[in-house]
Amino acid sequence: MIEHVYRRVSASTLLSDVIVATDDLRIATRVNGFGGKVRLTKATHPTGTDRLAEVAASLNCDVVVNVQGDEPLIDPRAIDELVAPFAADRSLQMTTLFRRIHNAAELANPNVTKVVLDRGGFALYFSRAPIPYVVDPRGGWPPIYRHIGLYAYRRSVLLVLASLEPTPLERAESLEQLRALEHGIRIKAIETRHESFEVNTPEDLEQVRRLLTAPTSN
Repeated sequence: MIEHVYRRVSASTLLSDVIVATDDLRIATRVNGFGGKVRLTKATHPTGTDRLAEVAASLNCDVVVNVQGDEPLIDPRAIDELVAPFAADRSLQMTTLFRRIHNAAELANPNVTKVVLDRGGFALYFSRAPIPYVVDPRGGWPPIYRHIGLYAYRRSVLLVLASLEPTPLERAESLEQLRALEHGIRIKAIETRHESFEVNTPEDLEQVRRLLTAPTSN
């Protein structure tokens, strides 16, 4: 799975380098085996953000992108959408992606993170619960958004974020992006048309295997 992620991320037109950050020697060996770049990190990091920051501290760059290793179907164009706003707006601290939810089953699924946005397109809150709550559905539902768990950071912001203690909301929801919001770091959310599929359960893994081995139509 890590090779699928690596090769898809490498197809982005806006990234200058791709590095796998891991504390697992088996993963590092696998990445070396297919010719990828890898950095072994400490095994004590509580989140992927903290692991990413360890590697970013030694990099000479402005923007760092975090792609989880459980995204084997990630579309390289989604990564470009994530990174592109930094060139146009020097004040941006952090970006992420979202899609509109059309399937009601996703609302009650705690593995599908929901996000609500302000009028400027910045994240107000992320939750595993179905948000926003609608008091009277007869009045119509507002747009409900699924968070796509990709992030890009100014390197300086990432290093500050990783130096901060986990926050109460982050611990309650088990969503590390809430640490940024609780500390006043604004997250710009960009709507994407590219689907993403995280592997969170054995059933997810089986579905990804079927999708990867399915014949493609001409």
